[in-house]
Amino acid sequence: MIISVASGKGGTGKTTVSTNLALSIGQGVQLFDCDVEEPNVHLFLHPAIYKKEPVIAPVPKIDLAKCIFCKKCMDICRFGALAVLKKDVLVFENLCHSCGGCFEICPENAVLEKERSLGDIEHGTVNGISFIHGRLSIGQVMVPPIIKKIRSYTDPDLITIIDAPPGTSCPVIAAMNKADFILLVTEPTPFGLHDLKLAVETVKILNIPCGLVINRVGIGNDAVNQYAKNENIPVLMEIPFDKKIAQLYSRGEMIIEKMPEYKDRFLNLFKKIVGLVEKKEDKK
Repeated sequence: MIISVASGKGGTGKTTVSTNLALSIGQGVQLFDCDVEEPNVHLFLHPAIYKKEPVIAPVPKIDLAKCIFCKKCMDICRFGALAVLKKDVLVFENLCHSCGGCFEICPENAVLEKERSLGDIEHGTVNGISFIHGRLSIGQVMVPPIIKKIRSYTDPDLITIIDAPPGTSCPVIAAMNKADFILLVTEPTPFGLHDLKLAVETVKILNIPCGLVINRVGIGNDAVNQYAKNENIPVLMEIPFDKKIAQLYSRGEMIIEKMPEYKDRFLNLFKKIVGLVEKKEDKK
């Protein structure tokens, strides 16, 4: 089972939920930190890293001796990564999505491959949990290939929990696509509700069952609960606005370790998710 923990905005408590959920389940869990622009799961779990590998993407390199400047490579590129001039071809590597179209369409085989390092991923373990996170290199902008590399290590025999990036852009889609369940984390504020609506619309397009965790309950109003009721989205867990929880987070400590009663609450959250996934499977 693949559970993607997502949110429409940053700072809602997505990492808090994903890490405490993974530790509560324990054995047989993979935890992927796919927020590769700002990974922070390792700051809480302190995994033992045993492997590091680069994420490489091919980009075009033009052999001007063969090029006839026909502009076919430029025309097929949807991202404007190539500009064919009278006697030169400009390659904008940061715009290239490594789709391979320019390699295939060139009639003179003048488009060669060149490697570009996007970042790296690290493998580790903690308390029997398999852990992987990625880091985008400074100056790079292509996030989805790193997320796809992380997810390529998904073990179908394990429970996979993905800490997705915030928002609703391409990296989030890469982290949510083909998941069995999307666990949306929000807060009861106008900003939380606004961005939750965007996230819900994204999940609807992907047609993946979802549920809601409302964090910091008590700081806002009941608008998020009312929206969830209107959209028929189950509220699976509420976490109160608690000074002790905030202090634990600020020190990088786990809720379930310092407040053991929360372990049962996170296990109950997992049972609810399993039930909703099985319910959808029964409808197929």
